[in-house]
Amino acid sequence: MAADSQTPPGGGPAATEKRAFAIRRVYTKDISFESPNAPQVFSQEQWAPDVSVSLSNQAILLGNDLHEVTLAITVTAKLADKIAYLVEVQQAGEFQTTGFNGNDLRELLGIYCPGLLFPFLREVVANLVTKGGFPPLLLAPVNFDLLYQQHMKALQEQQGRQSTAN
Repeated sequence: MAADSQTPPGGGPAATEKRAFAIRRVYTKDISFESPNAPQVFSQEQWAPDVSVSLSNQAILLGNDLHEVTLAITVTAKLADKIAYLVEVQQAGEFQTTGFNGNDLRELLGIYCPGLLFPFLREVVANLVTKGGFPPLLLAPVNFDLLYQQHMKALQEQQGRQSTAN
């Protein structure tokens, strides 16, 4: 999604708006690894944990078409009723989004940018788990387009309930 141009409805070449997208930086904003039941958890004969994953993202305007998008994950691995490990990571990036407005900007920040950040997040999680002494954890790919559409549908339903309640 480098640079492209868009002609607004009813506009000719003079009305063409330049659009540009750039990744300014990618960074780990927050990181935590806990293994509260080590070393006892390592003595389990069979490693078959119950793994739960919670994923969220957020975008904020930093100014002058510069946005920070943060992808946050919490991974909890349990053996029986004991936590084997807990991983929390916030992977972030700064993105320049010139010429994007409305729905195009929301989709860029809610779908495309999290998709760019996810491989970095996956690598951090895998490294933390492995360095914690556990077998590798490879997170499955995420369909950010589907998650965004589900989020937008939930917002519309919530707004519909609020308007009928008033």
